Amino acid sequence: MNQSFSKALSSLVMAAGLSLAIMSGSSFAERPPMAPLPSPSGVDFPPSVPANPNSLANGTQAQSQPANPSIFTTANSDPYNFVSIPDKEASVLIQRSGEQWRVIRNGIITVYGGWLLALAFFGIVAMYVVKGPIKLHEPMSGNLIKRFSFLERLTHWVMAYSFIGLALTGLLILYGKYFAIPLMGGVAYGSFLMVCKNIHNFSGPLFTLSIIIFFLLLVRKNIPGEGDMAWLMSFGGILSGKHVPAGFFNFGEKIWFWFGMTFLGLVISSSGFVLDMIVPFMEVQYIRGTMQIANIVHSSASILMTTMAMGHIYIGSIGMQGSLDGMRTGSVDATWAKEHHELWYNKVNK
Repeated sequence: MNQSFSKALSSLVMAAGLSLAIMSGSSFAERPPMAPLPSPSGVDFPPSVPANPNSLANGTQAQSQPANPSIFTTANSDPYNFVSIPDKEASVLIQRSGEQWRVIRNGIITVYGGWLLALAFFGIVAMYVVKGPIKLHEPMSGNLIKRFSFLERLTHWVMAYSFIGLALTGLLILYGKYFAIPLMGGVAYGSFLMVCKNIHNFSGPLFTLSIIIFFLLLVRKNIPGEGDMAWLMSFGGILSGKHVPAGFFNFGEKIWFWFGMTFLGLVISSSGFVLDMIVPFMEVQYIRGTMQIANIVHSSASILMTTMAMGHIYIGSIGMQGSLDGMRTGSVDATWAKEHHELWYNKVNK
């Protein structure tokens, strides 16, 4: 009898427990879902289990309920999320404009800039091979005329050598990975590029200072004046084949002075100061967007100035007989002065 009673009591307890479980489950299902607690990081994550598991197979779940948190779905729109450190740039996971900068730098500037430099270089080589240097029509007289002072020549050569250093190291920074890495290897190229970068950074302020001093020394002699329009209409005598009288500087040299040296030189310098984060006299936020714009401006202006400088260097050295004497010794032969700068020659000999 005791055994029968214990079996009956066990059955009764199991039935009561099962009934309570069913009743509690039904009441919990009828209750509204509890609002999720805020995330400590401030980012609310959506439920990881979809309401309809079958939707994962046909892709409708990704459209109606993204599986990623909102910070990742909006990361490509340059949001500034919350961070507890001073660096605001750390709050941007993905910068959309970074890809645009990469396409401009490695696509437009590198490709078209390379073609522009190549055309300028090989055009000068072809001109030298076909026509050779521009010779004087009369022999040198031996009479020297003072043209440049010592300070003007010193400033010019400081600017010239700093520009050459900047141009060579800048081209290695921009194009070196395409030909130097296969020859040197990544480790050696990285160390070599660091040396180039330091040379580039320390030569920049010297280049800027020389531009300012040279501008102040020779700005009066580069003001447009007599003979410039005739030089422009005949393109320096190339179109007409006739000698065009010019003043102390012809119009072509004035274009180089105002646009090539002054404008492009100062644009390169100011954008370089931003990249070096040493802009004086004003406050600049050195964030990614600012650096990318400065890099595009710096690279484009540098390539254009280098292209123009090739022609200036060629004419001022091996491209024209006697042209180097002025910046080398400070004086030029009277024959050269009369043939290339007749208006200035006439003023000197009055």
